Amino acid sequence: MSDANIVFDHVHVISEDPETAADWYAEKLGGKIIISQEALGAPQVVVAFGKTSIIVRGQRPGEQPITKKGLQWGTDHFGFHVQGDFDGFCDELRDRGVTFTLDPVDFTPSIRIAFIVAPDGVSVELLQRKE
Repeated sequence: MSDANIVFDHVHVISEDPETAADWYAEKLGGKIIISQEALGAPQVVVAFGKTSIIVRGQRPGEQPITKKGLQWGTDHFGFHVQGDFDGFCDELRDRGVTFTLDPVDFTPSIRIAFIVAPDGVSVELLQRKE
């Protein structure tokens, strides 16, 4: 086997309104917009969270994206690890108008989770691993 390794880099989201969606990730979750450009005929905005990012792009010429109608095979959600006061962070998100599909709950004795709704029907898990 080669000596190569992999490190998670980004999540790619297709959005009806990429600029507004990128602003949501930056404003609600504390990301930083680092690139806003056109790529292959569509707007594309990169929102950084430390060393990883969410790439939010619009519809490319010739594409016909459909609206997600709920649970489907394939990727269901992505998650952010919350460091610090988990419940306080969730309360701040509620104050910013973020909708929760699952309020904070102890998933296992060592993991606390919550789920929020992001633009374009994206489901985001917030989690905290207890020490």
